[in-house]
Amino acid sequence: MKKGSILGIVVIAIAIAVIISTYSKTSSYGSFKEAMTSAAPLQIVGHLDKSKELYYDATKDANYFSFYMTDNKGQECKVVFTGTKPQDFERSEQVVLTGQMSGNEFHASKILMKCPSKYTQDKVEVTEYKAKSATI
Repeated sequence: MKKGSILGIVVIAIAIAVIISTYSKTSSYGSFKEAMTSAAPLQIVGHLDKSKELYYDATKDANYFSFYMTDNKGQECKVVFTGTKPQDFERSEQVVLTGQMSGNEFHASKILMKCPSKYTQDKVEVTEYKAKSATI
């Protein structure tokens, strides 16, 4: 075989290996029920349960934040996030978590929030301006 053919085969093999390793590390969407049986990280979409307590005490442990969330299938679960509490978390409309179950708790490694719009379109009052014509 020629050196060019061997080099081409090696490049293709490396590309396939990179694609497989990238695909295996991605997480898919699921629910808390599916997370209980999954060994891979899952992304779970849901809503914050505002009737239950959020726990974050920066004086004791600034990297511990816990709350309760209901996924899109209606199952509620306690979520533990090892990081600081996101700003305006209580105002979020929807939450996307990435992580895994550990016992009866979902341990999130990432939190993405969909917050309500900070800007509202107010009615703009248009006033008519009439210029007075001056006669000379």
